[in-house]
Amino acid sequence: MASEIYILVVEDEPDVLDAIVRDLSGFEDTFPIEMAETAENARRVVQSVYDTGNRIGLMVCDHILPGENGVEFLVDMHEQEETYKTRKMLITGQAGHDDTIKALNKGGLRHYISKPWQPKELQDAARELLTDYVIEEERNLLPYMKTLNSEKLSEAIRTRGGVSDS
Repeated sequence: MASEIYILVVEDEPDVLDAIVRDLSGFEDTFPIEMAETAENARRVVQSVYDTGNRIGLMVCDHILPGENGVEFLVDMHEQEETYKTRKMLITGQAGHDDTIKALNKGGLRHYISKPWQPKELQDAARELLTDYVIEEERNLLPYMKTLNSEKLSEAIRTRGGVSDS
C-alpha cells in the first residue's frame, strides 16, 4: 500500500472516546486510528496525517464538542479537497433534525448513529463506509479482504477485470 488510510474519531468525552476506539479496534491493523477531543485538534490531526502522505478514510464525529460542533466540522471537512472523499459518520445523542439535515446535505454525512449504540452497529457501519472508500480510492483491494466487506471487494475486483499490484 502506497499510503496508510486512517480512521479519525472526534469525541470530547474520554469514556465515550475510549468506547468508540475499542469498538473500532478490529480495524486498527489495517486502518490506524487517530483521536481528537475538539474540532480544532481534529484539524491538526488531519493536517498531520496528510503531511505524512497518508489519508483519512473515515471520520467518526460526535455532534456536541467544545467550541465548533461536529456538524460544522464535518461540513468544513467536506469542503476541503483532501477530505472531500473521506467517509463521514455522525455519532450523537443530541443532534436535532436541522443539524442532521445539514450534515447530510452539506457535510457529506454517510451514516448517523445514535448514542447509546451497539458495538456491532458501529462496526458494520464503519466496515461498509471503509469498503466503499477503498473501492473508490485504491487500485489493489486485496490487502483489505480480511478486514472489510470481502463480497463487495471481490465484486469490485471482478468488475475492474483483475488485480493490480500498485
